[in-house]
Amino acid sequence: MTDEAPFVVHRDDHLLVLFKPARLPTTHPRGGDCLVARAAALDPEAPQLHATSRLDAEVTGLVTFARTKRANAALREARRAKAYHRLYLALTAAGTLGEATRWEEAIAIDPVDPRRRITGDGSRAKAALTTARPRATASPLALLELRPQTGRTHQLRVHAAAHGLPLFGDVHYGGDKRAVLPNGRVLTARRTMLHCAALELPAVDGGGRLALRSDPPDDFGRLWLGAGGDEMLLEPGDAQPK
Repeated sequence: MTDEAPFVVHRDDHLLVLFKPARLPTTHPRGGDCLVARAAALDPEAPQLHATSRLDAEVTGLVTFARTKRANAALREARRAKAYHRLYLALTAAGTLGEATRWEEAIAIDPVDPRRRITGDGSRAKAALTTARPRATASPLALLELRPQTGRTHQLRVHAAAHGLPLFGDVHYGGDKRAVLPNGRVLTARRTMLHCAALELPAVDGGGRLALRSDPPDDFGRLWLGAGGDEMLLEPGDAQPK
């Protein structure tokens, strides 16, 4: 499991937002260690705790929990109204994205391995939409901004791979674990380099919006800086594009 511990980024009467470290699953089917269990320990007085977003075990960043039934309903409505915005930062070693674009391939369960997802049409495929924008390149890595407009399992990883940009370290979807710098130095990713860096959603009590940001963890930053990338470009930015 992870050596890092999740921590509270935001808590109010209705919402709890945690930072999830790498290698800690959001949920566990057999009641083992997971972010949901850690949330209960961090917020034992919550009337209820329901994870309204989930990150894959290797992925880091912001995860939102509803602390009340009212919050759970409000977040469902925000998603339906497309008022729940998330920004992810990602590293890829496979190439660069020329300009901002929309990735619209439907996503389905892989019939060969139900733990994986694939793109393509079919009776079991679900519509999916991701907006992608290049932020910078520091050869051999590229830094991407990814904003999911839907919430399919492995959506960002599958869409990036389908467009020839598998995420650095994501060996399950064709990503490289190693990248060689022009000087011969080797960068190694020990997990999928994907981080939920910002979110924006309506305040449950009304009268405004909640906007939160989370800096990428150290392993993400070391890879980017090791490739010669500008540290300022790792600042999360806005979940909703302006």
